[in-house]
Amino acid sequence: MHIRIATRRSPLALWQAEYVATELKKLQPGLTTELVKIVSKGDKILDVPLAKVGGKGLFTKEIDMALADGRADVAVHSMKDVPTELPPGMSICAIPEREDPRDVIATVGGTGLDGLPDGAKVGSSSLRRICQLKKHYPHLQCVSVRGSVQTRLDKLGSEVDAVILAAAGVKRLGLYDKMDGPIDPELMLPAVGQGTLAIQTCDDASAVNALVAQLNHPETVDRNTAERAFLATLEGGCQVPIAAHAILEGDSLLLRGRVGDVEGVQLLDQQIRGPRSDAAILGVTLARQLLDAGAREILRAVYQQAD
Repeated sequence: MHIRIATRRSPLALWQAEYVATELKKLQPGLTTELVKIVSKGDKILDVPLAKVGGKGLFTKEIDMALADGRADVAVHSMKDVPTELPPGMSICAIPEREDPRDVIATVGGTGLDGLPDGAKVGSSSLRRICQLKKHYPHLQCVSVRGSVQTRLDKLGSEVDAVILAAAGVKRLGLYDKMDGPIDPELMLPAVGQGTLAIQTCDDASAVNALVAQLNHPETVDRNTAERAFLATLEGGCQVPIAAHAILEGDSLLLRGRVGDVEGVQLLDQQIRGPRSDAAILGVTLARQLLDAGAREILRAVYQQAD
């Protein structure tokens, strides 16, 4: 069998696609693979904050098209980029084991967030990170920074005093030693699906699906089910100030969710616990609780600002 894997061209995306290729070859000796490298809309527009670009699927749509028109058999995405509604005839066939879901920070002087002086510039284009940063560190200045992991790190000391990244990305690229360390999720709750890969396929590709499905990690699947149900109920995407993190404690699942305004004035935070088998129900329930607590108005204002 020969499998063509559609992926973005960034170093991290290529690492992720190569990782999936290696894991598939372990499952089926003699399997051959090739990477189909795609440039997404989100990769083309780097001089505008994500929230201003607008639309869902900024980093996935073109890759999904390669899957739909037969140029690829499998698509590998970062889960946090995947819209909650997939194109017709496609599904997330496998979710491998999750990497560290936390955010990490690198500063010029290795001071961490707490050591940054008043007015220090922190690079991030994520509204999720910005709203939490402004809430807990109002004396810091947020500066939009886009591009690959290395591109953002290269701006350290020239354009910004600190940069916030996903721990999973810097670990996968072998750059973790350049970071000061992780940010406590109490201060900065991760993005939905952060640290997780999504392997997407066409529903009618039975032979491919049977192989790919073996890469599923049940614990990661349940955690992502809860987080993505939360996001779907809020009708959010990867460019909105929504955060969620699910952890498993035996057969129990604890889901924590946050919704904040861009100025960091409001930051709604709630959690819910229940049976692991009710992961999706827990996500929907928590989202509805936050909507009733004021998230509806916050998100409406965010969308109006983006228009």
